[in-house]
Amino acid sequence: MANERRQYAGACHCGRLKIGFETAVPPGELTVRACQCGFCRRHGARTVADPAGRMWVEAAPGAAPLNYRFGLEITDYLICPACGCYVAALMEDGGDVFGIVNVRMLEDAAVFAAVAAPRDYDAEDEAARRQRRRGAWTPVTGM
Repeated sequence: MANERRQYAGACHCGRLKIGFETAVPPGELTVRACQCGFCRRHGARTVADPAGRMWVEAAPGAAPLNYRFGLEITDYLICPACGCYVAALMEDGGDVFGIVNVRMLEDAAVFAAVAAPRDYDAEDEAARRQRRRGAWTPVTGM
């Protein structure tokens, strides 16, 4: 059915960090990205976003994620402090929060089987990166 919203749930390996992603776009039509930065390559990250969707992250009591920042230092890469999985990345901008989900952490990861499109964002300055993410990343509704 067209425009039917689907929810995808997931978690890190140990289950302390849970993520949710909601979209009306069929998984095969979402662009799966493979950022070429050292962090994402080392984690084998495959990410998706939908600017018309929503996402959320939930931590078990006492299990706040490690927020790792690098490069322009405008993004929190959420890593489980217990098992070390990278589950999502969040960027605050003007009071709004936008994010991407590492599909490898989703229970239905196999439905995002598209070949990941390599992406290199090294040439962006902070303003360009924020603008791109505001238009391409998913609004975050809970943390």
